[in-house]
Amino acid sequence: MNSPIIPFLIKGYLRFNKQQPFISVSAILAFLGVCVGVMVLIVAMALMNGFDKEFERKLFVMNYPLTMFPSYLEKIDKQTLESLEINFPDLKFSPFIQTQAFSKMGQRLEGAIVFGVDFQKEALINSVFAKAYEDAQISYQQIQQMPYIPNTFDVIVGEGLKEYYGLQYQSNLLLIFTNAIPNAMSIAPTIKRFNVNGFFDSGLIAYDRGYIYTTLESLAIIKNMDKDTYDGIHIYSSNPQKDILLLQEQYPQMKIIGWWEQNGNFFAALALEKRALFIVLMLIILVASLNIITSLLMTIMNRRKEIALLLTMGASIQEIKKTFLYLGNLIGISGMLCGCIFAAIILFVLSNFSVISLPADVYGSSKLPLELSLIDLVSIIGGSLIIIFLSSYYPAKKAVQMDPLQVLRNE
Repeated sequence: MNSPIIPFLIKGYLRFNKQQPFISVSAILAFLGVCVGVMVLIVAMALMNGFDKEFERKLFVMNYPLTMFPSYLEKIDKQTLESLEINFPDLKFSPFIQTQAFSKMGQRLEGAIVFGVDFQKEALINSVFAKAYEDAQISYQQIQQMPYIPNTFDVIVGEGLKEYYGLQYQSNLLLIFTNAIPNAMSIAPTIKRFNVNGFFDSGLIAYDRGYIYTTLESLAIIKNMDKDTYDGIHIYSSNPQKDILLLQEQYPQMKIIGWWEQNGNFFAALALEKRALFIVLMLIILVASLNIITSLLMTIMNRRKEIALLLTMGASIQEIKKTFLYLGNLIGISGMLCGCIFAAIILFVLSNFSVISLPADVYGSSKLPLELSLIDLVSIIGGSLIIIFLSSYYPAKKAVQMDPLQVLRNE
């Protein structure tokens, strides 16, 4: 504002107009509309991004950053594992044997994916399993008064399966494997009773009821596999998108899958939902900006004589144009700033107080996950500023498209 007349006019136009109260009410509604729109948009984006990151963190752990599988003509054995540890010392590896089974307790039956793993190696790459393994060691030490060494047919199951069957520490769990054993009369499934020695909690019910961890030796016996051969190797990497290329280059005969490839459709759906929500909520700000246009146009129509007098007395077209441009921007930007402040207050309250509690078995967390990314915040503020500027520019341009002499002659 390089002219003293501009702030003087803005102050006058911002005063409540008793003769035409609807003009002031329209400006107030524009302010409130932008404020509420920005506030809701920021909170919604923080929630969407929070859920996205929460699921990403959980799936990153339970699906493993990278998984190596053998190709049709190849196999993965102890030599492959040693080669990986030598060539990629910065990565962590856990060999596994995998099969499907049914768990049975009484009359209840539940499908499961059973992983045979080296408990110590698995604990290094899976924080959820590591916590369960640590608890199992503590429980065993308290009961047996000696260090815990996993027995061949020990299992660690999820909290969901524990609640479903009412399992306790040292309970017996019957597993019915899909590996069939032919006998004289028919083909019978492999059935084995395992000893429950620990419980993990991933926060996702699908994994807590569907994953079971046991030792490599037990599944090797059940699947009749050669010693030191595996179905695959789980790989931990802090930068899996980069390391998958290096691993694939070093081991072209193997198939390597990243965790994002196993859940591509899920995250694509989340991204689409987030974009759709952003567009829909941005329309709230767009609708609120119509009140800015309405308020400014009504002010211009009500002040036509005053604007004509100013132009004839020496006020420039640019000064009049800037007056209404700044007036619209002041209403919109002040509403946007208030919306940001209210959004920050709401996010602070939701983050630090248990205002809303979620079912953990559905959403993976009992607390609202909130994480507002800088890109989302910049997009919201940038989009709002563009809408506010365009809403102010049109009335400001119309304000100077008049003939002052014709206006004064008619009025």
